[in-house]
Amino acid sequence: MSFELSREHEEFRRSVRDFAEAEIAPHAAQWDREHHFPTDVVQKMGELGLMGLTAPEEFGGAGMAGEDGGFTSLCLAIEEIGRVDQSMGITLEAAVGLGINPILTFGTTEQKEAWLPDLVAGRRLAGFGLTEPGAGSDAGATRTRAELVDGEWVVNGAKQFITNSGSEITSVVTVTARTGERADGRPEISTIMLPAGTPGFTAEKAYDKLGWHASDTHPLAFEDVRVPEANLLGERGRGYAQFLATLDDGRVAIAALAVGCLQACLDLSLAYAGERQTFGGPIGRKQGVAFQVADLQVMLDASRLLTYRAAAMKDAMDAGASVTTAEFKQAAAVAKLYATESAVSATRIATQVFGGYGFMEEYPVARFYRDAKVLEIGEGTSEVQRMLIARGLGLPVE
Repeated sequence: MSFELSREHEEFRRSVRDFAEAEIAPHAAQWDREHHFPTDVVQKMGELGLMGLTAPEEFGGAGMAGEDGGFTSLCLAIEEIGRVDQSMGITLEAAVGLGINPILTFGTTEQKEAWLPDLVAGRRLAGFGLTEPGAGSDAGATRTRAELVDGEWVVNGAKQFITNSGSEITSVVTVTARTGERADGRPEISTIMLPAGTPGFTAEKAYDKLGWHASDTHPLAFEDVRVPEANLLGERGRGYAQFLATLDDGRVAIAALAVGCLQACLDLSLAYAGERQTFGGPIGRKQGVAFQVADLQVMLDASRLLTYRAAAMKDAMDAGASVTTAEFKQAAAVAKLYATESAVSATRIATQVFGGYGFMEEYPVARFYRDAKVLEIGEGTSEVQRMLIARGLGLPVE
C-alpha cells in the first residue's frame, strides 16, 4: 500500500505552506513572547477553508468525503501550520477535531444548523471540555454534573486545560458531565453544549503555560449553568463513547502536528549545520553533528508515514472501505505515540545542534523545544497510547 500523496494533496499542501509562511511565520515569535492569541489570523485560516475540510458543503465546508481525502487534507494543514508555529497548529487541530467534529458527528440537524456555519467559516471557535482537576486519563472519574430540571440541564463543576475555550470568538464548549448512574453502578456520562456567555459559565484566567503561548487555553467553572434539554449532544449516557471516538481522530491530528515540529527541526538544523563555521569549516562536516541531523530525517520519515497511514485509514473508513474501527484505533495510537515522542527528541537534538544559540529565545528551536513536550500529553498521554496498543495486540493490560 502506498501513502504517496495525490497531486491535489500536494497542491493543497503548498497553498497552506504559502499561507503559513506569509501570515504566521513572521509573527510567531512575537505572539509567543506576548502570549497573544491572534484572532484575525485564526479567522483567516477559516477564510482559507481550513476549518471546513471535513464538513459538508451545506454548512459551508469543502464537502470532502472520505474518498476525497478530507481528513488527510486536515492533517496536512495542521502539519504545515505547525511547521512554523505549534500554537496555531493546535488551534486549528482543536477547532476542527474537538470543536466542529463532535457536533458534525453526533449533533442533531438543528444543532448543526445553529452552530456549524460560523465554526466552519472560522468566524467562531468551539471547545471540548473533558479534562478536570481530578479526571484526565481517568475520564470515568468525571465530577462535573448535569441534572435535568424542568426541561433544562443544570450544570455544576469544572474543567481544565481546555483549548479555544475563552477567546473573544469562542461560541460554545461541549462538556462531559455525569447525568445519572448506570445499572452497573458506574456513572452515566453525557455531553452537553454550553454556549459562551451563559450565566454561571466562566472561562477563568488563561494559563501561563510552558509552551503553546499563542494558543487559547483556560480552566472553566460552571455554577448552576442552565441550558435547554435540547443542548444534549448525541445520546444520553453515550458521552464516554463519543469522546473516545473524538480522541481517536484527534490522536492522528496531534501526530500531524508533531510531524510539523519534526520538519521544522530538520529544516532549522540542516540550515544551521551548513552555515555555522568552526575550526575552519561548517559544523555539518563533523560526524557528531551530521549523524544527529541524519537521525532527524529518519524520525521524520517514519513519523510522517505512520501519520499518513492512519489518516488514509480514517478516510477509507469514512468512504465505506473495509477498515475496522479497531484497526484505525491501533494505527492512530501508534502514530501518535511514535510521532510525538520523536518530536520531543527532535527538539532536543536541534537545540544541541545550535549549541548556546539554541538556548536563546531569539532562535525558533527554543520555542519548538518548549512547545513539543505537551504533544506527549494531550489527546492521551504516551502511557495511554502504549496501553491501547498493548490491548490491540490482545494483552489484558489494565
